[in-house]
Amino acid sequence: QVQLVQSGGGLVQAGGSLRLSCALSGPDANMYAVAWFRQAPGKEREFVNAITRSGLVVALTDSVKGRFAITRDDTKTTVYLQMNSLKPDDTAVYYCAAGAVASPGARYDSWGQGTQVTVSS
Repeated sequence: QVQLVQSGGGLVQAGGSLRLSCALSGPDANMYAVAWFRQAPGKEREFVNAITRSGLVVALTDSVKGRFAITRDDTKTTVYLQMNSLKPDDTAVYYCAAGAVASPGARYDSWGQGTQVTVSS
């Protein structure tokens, strides 16, 4: 089973930027679609965006359009979430997840450990 290790995140002022990384390892690590989710305190987990194994972004949540970008490197084993123009409402624990299909409703069997993003006003 593929393993996912996240890095990045932290504390930033509103309007600032952060980049999260999600490194995949294990069998066929470069063959998975990857999605980013987030969960704010007291709220349900929210789908953010997703990318296919070939690098096509197939889903994007309205609240982050124009501000967040998902990419993956040439080896296909690291996925990034570039977050710009951050708002306090973006404060949450962010998770990456791997599955067969890049879609909000898809099944994701492997998850990263989560990373805290805090945006101060």
